[in-house]
Amino acid sequence: MASVKRIQITFDCADPLRVARFWCEVLGYVLSPPPEGFAGWDDFVDSLPAGERSPWAGCADPTGAGPRLYFQRVPEGKVAKNRVHVDVRAGIGLVGEERLAVLRAERDRLVALGAVCVRVMLADEENESCIVMQDIEGNEFCLD
Repeated sequence: MASVKRIQITFDCADPLRVARFWCEVLGYVLSPPPEGFAGWDDFVDSLPAGERSPWAGCADPTGAGPRLYFQRVPEGKVAKNRVHVDVRAGIGLVGEERLAVLRAERDRLVALGAVCVRVMLADEENESCIVMQDIEGNEFCLD
């Protein structure tokens, strides 16, 4: 039996296009093309009735290396901690103060995009530093 080689990560959210655009900025991804017949996502969203705007959106790594992200509108808000989260690997190969400086710089960039810094977890005997964040709708992710 062949193993699966590609995955998609799906986010439940209130405003899929807004959250997709946020993650595009975080990861350097690009929005998936809008539905056929529309010049852009804004044209598609504007064509929908007010209560149905932005029902879904997707984004992908332009190199094809990373997983596709899919965002779907759901009526309920987030009520509990995520059971799965994204790790944004900003400090690969770095240790100590150099790693922490890179993570803090990335944190500051993402906060300017609307993310929230939850806590900075400093290195200990077992783990290097990481920063726990939330995206623009409160989904947890880590800068690691």
